[in-house]
Amino acid sequence: MDTRVSPVVTDPLLAGKVRRLADGGSPRVLDLFAGCGGISLGFRKAGFEISGAMEIDALAARSHARNFHGTDSEQFELHANPRDITAIEPDQLCEELLLGNVAEAVDVIVGGPPCQAYARVGRAKLREVAEHPEAFKVDPRGNLYLRYIAYIRAFRPLALLMENVPDILHFDHHNIVDEMVETLEGLGYVARYSLINSAFHGVPQMRDRVFLVAFRKELGIRPRFPKATHHMKLPPGYAGTRAVALRYVDLLGGAGYVQPDLGDESLPFPVTAEQAIGDLPSIQGDSVRRGARRWGPEMRVGYRDTNEISAYAAMMRQWPGFESNGGVEDHAIRYLPRDGNIFRAMPPGAEYPEAHRVATRLFEKEAAKRSLTPRMKAWAELERGMVPPYDPSKFPNRWWKLRRDHPVRTLMAHIGKDTYSHIHHDGAQARTISVREAARLQSFPDGFRFEGTMNPSFRQIGNAVPPLMAAAIAETMREALEKSVACLTVPSSAVVA
Repeated sequence: MDTRVSPVVTDPLLAGKVRRLADGGSPRVLDLFAGCGGISLGFRKAGFEISGAMEIDALAARSHARNFHGTDSEQFELHANPRDITAIEPDQLCEELLLGNVAEAVDVIVGGPPCQAYARVGRAKLREVAEHPEAFKVDPRGNLYLRYIAYIRAFRPLALLMENVPDILHFDHHNIVDEMVETLEGLGYVARYSLINSAFHGVPQMRDRVFLVAFRKELGIRPRFPKATHHMKLPPGYAGTRAVALRYVDLLGGAGYVQPDLGDESLPFPVTAEQAIGDLPSIQGDSVRRGARRWGPEMRVGYRDTNEISAYAAMMRQWPGFESNGGVEDHAIRYLPRDGNIFRAMPPGAEYPEAHRVATRLFEKEAAKRSLTPRMKAWAELERGMVPPYDPSKFPNRWWKLRRDHPVRTLMAHIGKDTYSHIHHDGAQARTISVREAARLQSFPDGFRFEGTMNPSFRQIGNAVPPLMAAAIAETMREALEKSVACLTVPSSAVVA
């Protein structure tokens, strides 16, 4: 006989949120530092409702609004404005987005606040300022993180998710996330974190990120993280980076750390580059001309004519609410006239030193063909036109050619400036990846729209959390909330009328 007593929620505001979920309402999400909406899309896929977002970049804010509030012109304009979290108070945001009372408006807060300054605030100091009603004004060094905390204090969500880079685990001799766990516990939450690689969760990309999940203590939930759906042995570089990132977790205990599930060899190999982008039409690198690329119906192209496509490609085409309708509008690449022959000759998996050797070999062959010698001006001019100028010893990872049969390396925001880090595996095309290919490798569906031209679109993609990774975490959070709500006792007197 089960003699356990169900937890009782007596706080009126929390009780109202619990009762709403118990009555079948979808958990409402506020996405802070939202970017174009990678986390939002993952949570929407898991059955959450995206109530609003905060993003300072104008084009990223418009992308988020376009994809989550774009069916209604008034709602789009309401949500498309860029907003600075340091300049807007929670009640002002609720008023602008018509969310109602702050403490009742949302159930979940998600986002990835930049946290580097927090390491210099110090553990005791952080607790002091986090408890201050205007904490963000007390110590500007931790401003963005403290603003995030201020929003948690104001909105009192039932749950939250924070995402950040692995370096946050060992920044300036601090395990910053472990200190965040302490701070959140002081605010009434049970928090845990893990270092998870997206390739183990259906994303065709080896991307390590730290995820922190927290729930209100009243819910009786111990945060957990998703089981792996895929398995591989990570390359030495990733294994080494993880070891460095986890050093302070091991040395200092890391009471809030949860080992990620890595699966085993019984699971399928991660989604590969070919499976992710192989159905998109071929583009010859030398066919591109200089100029801005703007997305619209005139840019639309159909898929490659093939009898079979991968399950991953099919999912990207048919994602509910973001269906492609037979093609894509942003399958466009950069103009890189010097480098096509280098891309073509590089072997799969090659990095910049090999690219430089290939370029030098091609240059010397062409110089000999023209009977040029090093003393000639034409020699130097030809070399400048054929050989990249970067020192191979200083930029070993600047270039990389995809391997057809493996997931790709981490996409970074730097692809907003160049895409040499992701050269297409098909040497015959002699090019770097397109905007849509970058989106596919981040697990954005083909119907997801990016505002702006090529460079800002690339930047939005590189900055994003892969939606499928976010969805995997969101699904575990949704399951935990549903189980908790089913067991909680909410007295009628506790619910605000």
